[in-house]
Amino acid sequence: MKTTDILIVGSGCSGLYAALNLPDDKQITVISKSDLESNDSFLAQGGICMLKDDDDYDSYFEDTMKAGHYENDKKSVDIMIRSSQDVIHDLVNYGVEFARDENGHFLFTREGAHSHHRILFHEDITGKEITRHLLAAAKAKPNITFYEYTTLLDIVETDNTCYGGIVQKSDGHIEVIQAETTILATGGVGGLFQHSTNYRHLTGDGLAIALRHHIDLKNIDYIQIHPTTFYDPDTTKRSFLISESVRGEGAKLYGKDMQRFVYELLPRDVLSQAIYKKMAADHTHHVWEDLQPIPKKELESHFPNIIRHCEEKGYDPEKECIPIVPAQHYFMGGIAVNYESKTSMENLYAVGETACNGVHGKNRLASNSLLESLVFAKRAAHHITINGAILPDPEALDALIQAIPLDVYANVKQIEKNYHQIVKNAIQEQRDQRDDRDSHEPFAFNNQ
Repeated sequence: MKTTDILIVGSGCSGLYAALNLPDDKQITVISKSDLESNDSFLAQGGICMLKDDDDYDSYFEDTMKAGHYENDKKSVDIMIRSSQDVIHDLVNYGVEFARDENGHFLFTREGAHSHHRILFHEDITGKEITRHLLAAAKAKPNITFYEYTTLLDIVETDNTCYGGIVQKSDGHIEVIQAETTILATGGVGGLFQHSTNYRHLTGDGLAIALRHHIDLKNIDYIQIHPTTFYDPDTTKRSFLISESVRGEGAKLYGKDMQRFVYELLPRDVLSQAIYKKMAADHTHHVWEDLQPIPKKELESHFPNIIRHCEEKGYDPEKECIPIVPAQHYFMGGIAVNYESKTSMENLYAVGETACNGVHGKNRLASNSLLESLVFAKRAAHHITINGAILPDPEALDALIQAIPLDVYANVKQIEKNYHQIVKNAIQEQRDQRDDRDSHEPFAFNNQ
C-alpha cells in the first residue's frame, strides 16, 4: 500500500494545474493511464479564450450561453470568464508562449459562434504548448510524484467518503493508494465512440466508478460532435481535428457539387447537423473544406501541423480542398461538481472534461475547454488547501483497507469492459429520456 496526501488521477492540464496550486508541504501523487503526454490536453489545437477587457464581458458571456442553448450554469460561466486573465497570467509565468504581434501584444483569433476575436493561440498546438509547460513545472516540484501506465480501477470508499484509489500499476500489480483527498481528472469518453478526436484509452473510467458508488452525475448524454475532422476510411485510428480556427480565419465548406451550403461559423452542434444532412443528401462520406482563402503566410505560420497531416494523407491544402467529416470531440456532461469542483462524495473532487459544473450547457463554445479545465482545477486546489479533508480514525481506515479483496480486481480487462458498458448504457439511457433527443447529432459507440 502507498500513502499520499492527495491523489490526482490524470495528467492533463486540469490535473497538473491542480497539483501546481496545492501546497508544497503536501505529498501529491499523479497517476496516468498511459504515458504522461497521451491526454487530450496535448491535442487541443485552436486556443484558449481570455476576456480581453470589461467591454468584452457581455458578448463573451452571451456567446457562451448561446452556444450552450442557454442551459449553462450562469455562475459557472461568470467564474470562468472573470478568472481567465488570472489563468493566462499564470500560464505566461510558466513559460507558455502565445502568439504576439511585433509590439509584443497578444494576437487573438476567432472561432465558430464567437462574436469577437478573444482566443489566444500557439500555432495550431495550443494545448501542447500549455500542457508541456505545466508538466515541466510539476516535474520540477519534489512533492509531486508521477506514475505512468497506472490505471484507476476503483476508489476506497465508506460512508460516502473517499480515502484514495485502487490501481493497477505498470507492472500489473494491484495496489491501494491511500489518500486524504482524491481528484479525478480522467478526461472524456471518446474511446467509446467509433469516430473521435480523443485518445482511444479515454473511456470514461471516472464516470463508471462514480456510477458504481452512486456519485451524482450531470448531463452525461451531452456529447459534442466536432464538425471538421480529416476524413480517413480507417476508423480504428483517432480522428485528426481540423481546428475551428481554420474556419475562423476564412476556410469554406462545400458539398459534392462544390457549392457552399452553410455558414461556417455556426455553433458546433448546429454546423455538425448541417454537414450530416449534406452528406446524406449527397450520398457521400464527407464534405470538402477549402483552406485556400487563408493567406499563405497565415496558413503556414498558424496551422503548420494541419498542413503536415494533410500532406501526409496526399492533399495539399494550399492548392486543393480536403475531405472532412464530423466526429465525437468533447463531453459536456460528467461527474456533477459545485463551483469548487467538489463532488457529492466527501474528499473527492473532479476537474476537467470528466467533471460537469454546467459551464458549457448543452454545447461547448470553441476554446472554452482549456480555460474551464484550468479555472476550476485551481478552485479545487484552493478549496482543498483551505478546508482539508475529513479524516477517519487511523485504525478504522487501516481495517477498511486491509479488508479490500484485491483479488477481485485481478481481471483488469474484464473490469474495463464492464466499465465501458456501464458508461455506454448510462449515456444511452439519459439520451433516450430527452424530449428533444431527435435534435441530437447521430453518433455510434464502438464495439469494444
